[in-house]
Amino acid sequence: MSDRSPTRVGLSYLWAFVPLLSIGFATPLVFCFAAVRRQSSRLWLACAAYVAVLVIEQVTAANDLGAAATLALAILTIGAVVHALIIREAVFFGRPEPSDMEVAVDAAQDRRRLRERARRLAANDPALAFELAIGRPDLRRAYDDGGVVDVNHAPAEVLATLPEVTPERAERIVRLRADRGGFVSADELCVFAELPPEITEQVAERTVYLPAGGPTA
Repeated sequence: MSDRSPTRVGLSYLWAFVPLLSIGFATPLVFCFAAVRRQSSRLWLACAAYVAVLVIEQVTAANDLGAAATLALAILTIGAVVHALIIREAVFFGRPEPSDMEVAVDAAQDRRRLRERARRLAANDPALAFELAIGRPDLRRAYDDGGVVDVNHAPAEVLATLPEVTPERAERIVRLRADRGGFVSADELCVFAELPPEITEQVAERTVYLPAGGPTA
């Protein structure tokens, strides 16, 4: 759990009022601290915006542009304090926002789990897999299969989304499955479609092989 001692809570409020106490000069540093703590691109943008406002405040004050300087100062002090109070809890006691890389990894892992579930369903209940249009992104459907491809039924343009499957190889697969009555595994597909053997595991992870004749009773 986060440390919510009175000292830490007091420091969080002191941090939030630094823009006012420093008459705006430390405002960019306050939000730089927040951006580092939260690992947040939005807070880095806020920090940059406050730097820009500070520059504007200094320039307008030096040129006796009273109204503009006053507005900039209000943003750097009162506005920044309100902003800091809003994010204070998250900055001091919340979990850091995930990085773009972490978000991408989580999304990829979610898609992998969906593909695994789809492959298992296709193997155990082909009729239901046909009904759900697993492996057929070219059809209207509600089921998310994570991006697997039904090698025995998908059109050439869908087959071409598989690793190392060019449009020419996709057309070859379509002809071969018609001649052979379909494929049963990634190993067989890679051999007859002349795909690099080292990608067999990748292909297996992305494909299902529903019966070529359609669903059976």
